[in-house]
Amino acid sequence: MKILLDTHILLWALYDSPRLPAEAKRLILDGENSIYFSTASLWEIELKHLAHPDSIPMTARYIYDCSMKAGYEQLHLRESAIFALAELRRSEVASPHKDPFDRILICQACVDGLKLLTHDALLKDYISDNILYV
Repeated sequence: MKILLDTHILLWALYDSPRLPAEAKRLILDGENSIYFSTASLWEIELKHLAHPDSIPMTARYIYDCSMKAGYEQLHLRESAIFALAELRRSEVASPHKDPFDRILICQACVDGLKLLTHDALLKDYISDNILYV
């Protein structure tokens, strides 16, 4: 399976955080799966680091280096994922969700045929077979 890590899952996996769900860890460590991280996650991390360096000490460059050492593959942001934002839908009864980074990760997963591995409950309300909530 080709798996795109949501930004928080990426960070938890790289830091071997106890917050990483056991099922996520199993999927990431399964040698049959290809694990990807997105350029959009690097962008998100760098923006948050610049805004709050005390609470988010890691830079995008550092996370990129760690991801490459871990054997993860980088998924570059392509215009097809951006264009897919226009078609992204949520359940009509869903709580509001406006995080642009989550939205582009979902679209990247859809366009590139990956499963987005997340622990963000708000993403379950998107109408997509490409979201793998653990």
